[in-house]
Amino acid sequence: MTHPKIIQMDPRDNVLVALAEIPAGIEVEQNGHSFVLTQTIPAKHKFATVTLSAGAEVIMYGVIVGRARTPIEVGGLLTTSNVVHDAAGFVGKEHDTHWTAPNITRWIRRSFDGYHRTDGQVGTRNYWLVVPLVFCENRNIDALREAFEEELGYGKPKQYRELVRTLIQELTHGESSTPFIPITPPRAFPNVDGIKFLTHQGGCGGTRDDARALCGLIAGYIHHPNVAGATVLSLGCQHSQSSILFEELKHRNPSFTKPVLLFDQQDSGLESNLISSAIQATFRALVQANHNIRKPAPISKLTLGLKCGGSDGFSGISANPAIGYVSDLVAAFGGKSILSEFPELCGVEQSLINRCETAQTADKFIHLMRSYAARAKAVNSGFEMNPSPGNIRDGLLTDAMKSAGAARKAGTSPVKDVLDYPEYVQQDGLSLLCTPGNDVECVTAQVGAGANIVLFTTGLGTPTGNPIAPVVKLSTNSILAQKMSDIIDIDTGAIIDGTRTIEAMGEDILELVLKVASGQTLTKAETLRQEDFIPWKRGVSL
Repeated sequence: MTHPKIIQMDPRDNVLVALAEIPAGIEVEQNGHSFVLTQTIPAKHKFATVTLSAGAEVIMYGVIVGRARTPIEVGGLLTTSNVVHDAAGFVGKEHDTHWTAPNITRWIRRSFDGYHRTDGQVGTRNYWLVVPLVFCENRNIDALREAFEEELGYGKPKQYRELVRTLIQELTHGESSTPFIPITPPRAFPNVDGIKFLTHQGGCGGTRDDARALCGLIAGYIHHPNVAGATVLSLGCQHSQSSILFEELKHRNPSFTKPVLLFDQQDSGLESNLISSAIQATFRALVQANHNIRKPAPISKLTLGLKCGGSDGFSGISANPAIGYVSDLVAAFGGKSILSEFPELCGVEQSLINRCETAQTADKFIHLMRSYAARAKAVNSGFEMNPSPGNIRDGLLTDAMKSAGAARKAGTSPVKDVLDYPEYVQQDGLSLLCTPGNDVECVTAQVGAGANIVLFTTGLGTPTGNPIAPVVKLSTNSILAQKMSDIIDIDTGAIIDGTRTIEAMGEDILELVLKVASGQTLTKAETLRQEDFIPWKRGVSL
């Protein structure tokens, strides 16, 4: 009996992937070869197509993704009990790779409506940023949030207050009162999409390099095209000095002109002086920010963050290659995209090295990868510890297996640049940015590097969002899209069931991106006000 629900990712592979659960004893066929399954193969998991002796290489996506711990017979299920992580090594740039850009004819006349900044960047949103240089100012940031959000019409949805009021009434009176209907005042500044208040736990007590990196990240957020200007609170004595912040801003743009309102508590004296001054100056700045209006912008003004989180065995088959195709489309227009998560590039380094346009770019990538791996080893960890219990449960048994699928987010275009955290993207096309795989740390870094939209794929479901950049959430499978419809923006499961090609799905995604970029559509993360911000300290985070 032949079973159609299998896929081979590369002709060199010695494993096949089950697209749906296949019972033991079923005979399946692939490229003229038949295999009888010795065990039930759950959806998303893999089985051997040849006998694998102990120590034999496991090949998927055409690369080494592990080795057999124990012998695995033909048709046998791969598990963490019989497969261990392994990955191919890498050297310098071996050869150039030729890229054939996708056909962009249908998109030639397309654009999005964005906020044009004086430095040539175009924002997909128009925010004012309020951020501390040090954690000591977090309480004052919260005071500013309390003062501004409700009065200016940017308060968070209160859909759960009605439930609590109903429960109180039932407890005290035995019956519900008239339902509570929160009233949100109209926006005082209709062209300002919001005021975003960031807090963090850094700025002092760490190393001077930590302080410099934090200032660089904050500079990236202020320089970001989705930000009209910023209010910055400083205590005064911390490592992350305002002078470092302004150095980092000038590093990103020597002609930086956005308004940055700086308030130092130790200079202000009374806390009330600090807060009152910040409120008055920020209000005046919002009046000016409200003069910004959306205008048409070409696709080349998009900068996409490419991210996966809560990945499963379908990630490298559906959602990841679909956004990889979007990345290629944007690159063909002269736009930018950012691939990060260096621990999840383990085993595919050589293919990315060969895609680098220059040997210097390739060498920087090699240096960053080896340095990161060494830091992990120094604390008795390693990239092989990256897969989470959820990843493993849903078919990603080793880091190399996870990485081979994760790298498909980058499409096929040349690697134009390699960035160390928290550098800002400059080159058109695809850039590699050194970050952890950690969802929030990575998205925080990608946005700090200039991503004005993030494409985030997930097979298990994650609510991750960002304060200033829309995060478009893509499910790898339709079951997840239905189960967690409140956080998923687009379902790529049609690729798994064979009713949609990767290219067609990629075009659907780009259509949604243009609507989101124009402000016509809010992402689910924006609607839920999922605004995660965690700066990466350059310790070991996988």
